[in-house]
Amino acid sequence: MLQLQLSDEDVVAIEKITEEVAGRFSSIEDPALHRAAQVYAHELPRGLRTALVDFRLTEPSGVLVVSGLPVDDASLGPTPPDWREKAAPDATLRLDIPFLLVACLLGEPIGWATQQDGRVMHDIFPIRAHEHGQIGWGSAETLAWHTEDAFHPLRTDYLGLMCLRNPDGVETTFADIADARLDEATRAALAEERFRILPDDSHRPQNQVAGDHEDPEVAELMRRSAERVESALRSPEPVAVLFGSPKDPYIRLDPYYMQGVQGEGEQRVLDEIGAALDSAMSGVALAPGDIAFIDNYRVVHGRKPFRARFDGTDRWLRRLNVTRDLRKSRHARLTAESRVIY
Repeated sequence: MLQLQLSDEDVVAIEKITEEVAGRFSSIEDPALHRAAQVYAHELPRGLRTALVDFRLTEPSGVLVVSGLPVDDASLGPTPPDWREKAAPDATLRLDIPFLLVACLLGEPIGWATQQDGRVMHDIFPIRAHEHGQIGWGSAETLAWHTEDAFHPLRTDYLGLMCLRNPDGVETTFADIADARLDEATRAALAEERFRILPDDSHRPQNQVAGDHEDPEVAELMRRSAERVESALRSPEPVAVLFGSPKDPYIRLDPYYMQGVQGEGEQRVLDEIGAALDSAMSGVALAPGDIAFIDNYRVVHGRKPFRARFDGTDRWLRRLNVTRDLRKSRHARLTAESRVIY
């Protein structure tokens, strides 16, 4: 894991840019802000830009944590009880803006029509109804390690997590495929397209917001999106777990959502890579103001369990998905500049 501590001068420079952006845009979901963000990102401190570009181009590690941004806990207000009951936009805006700008140094932030009502920036906090679930809103159970949106061909390149509040020091867990010890036969088997991955709970119909869409093009994209998830639930297409360079492979794996849909041989090698990744597992307890970027092609991640209080003081993260190539999803987005994938 790489760590970058912002200097006092860096923080002052970032806050100056943040104030300018906040004076122009009142919502982190404003498409005009998403267009402008790449330009503002070029004004971030050079050392920060250098670290993010190196992380993207040379892949020296699968996790980078940027620390040093101040967080005024009192100004945040209470941790919301549900993502549908969003806090006032200005409560997090001056933290969301630097998070968005730094993420733009890695690529283009994207959202999913099937997640959190199509928002680009997500909330991660415990929700009572999901307390025991395998989903980001869970708490009481270990969130099993996984590749983010592993089932989907348009899954994110990087997962960004910004900590607003973490009073219990809950760890985000992770393991890099580069640290997993596997023999050649297992590597070769995992590189074959013979493994099936089901959609995770966050994309499933029971966690969606129902609604009628007046725009026929949006309605059609929503229909196709729902069909894609339903098809993947009924009959997931076989994919490779390891891909890219045989010597330094990328990974696509979500064991919890691969249960019961594999053959005996497939399950055997999945157990082997699972044990190897368990042995390589590490963790970090993000502090308020920390921004973690996880390379979703190299690293699996999860979360340790904790006892949620549901009293407005619980752990609260903001989340971004970042793609290096926005064009590859053009068939699944409404316009060329749209960030929401259907």
